Amino acid sequence: MVIVHGAWVDGTSWREVIALLHVKGVSVIAVQNPLSSLGDDVDAVARVIKRQPGPVVLVGHGYGGTVITQAGDHSNVAALVYIAACAPDIGESTTDVERYGPSSPVISRFEVDAGGFLYLPLAAVQEFLAHDLSAAEVRVLAAAQPPIRASALLDRVTKAAWRTKPSWYAVTEEDRIISPALQREIATRIEARVLSLRAGHVPFLSKPKETAEVILAAVDFVRGK
Repeated sequence: MVIVHGAWVDGTSWREVIALLHVKGVSVIAVQNPLSSLGDDVDAVARVIKRQPGPVVLVGHGYGGTVITQAGDHSNVAALVYIAACAPDIGESTTDVERYGPSSPVISRFEVDAGGFLYLPLAAVQEFLAHDLSAAEVRVLAAAQPPIRASALLDRVTKAAWRTKPSWYAVTEEDRIISPALQREIATRIEARVLSLRAGHVPFLSKPKETAEVILAAVDFVRGK
């Protein structure tokens, strides 16, 4: 199992899900993406995939869905799991996918540094990214957020692993970053098995048990259960 985080969160944000997967006997690696470009992120994921001894279930969240769409073409990858994630087709970027449904007003709240990296101010983390977490959790998430370079969202994929790999999609019904309507459109387009989570954009923090269950559905499929 390889987990690929999206923007403004990192691999440690998946700690509760990872612990639940370990209980079920699933080996897990959470990649720490540089979020500097799609190519850099795909390279980071590919290095981890190559180290795995058996078939890999590749999980992507948010922008991480774009990353697994490209990186998932690797022969070791047996299944894809999209958690409130983008899934571009060949020649599309993350931003292109977002045009298939309503855009989020969070876009107007981005802060950009001199290197072109996008941050979310604390108020935007509270309102959009983590509105279903406690105030203390929101502050920690805002303080630890890894920014994403804006140009990474414009990088286009050259492969679409979902065209040949079985896929699962968890729609987060209270999401304010990627609208549920857009998520359902994405899931339909990639012909994924769809599950619904009553959660915001970071269900691995707000609903770790339910998130783990989505992933385990793909694991069981790969294991032939």
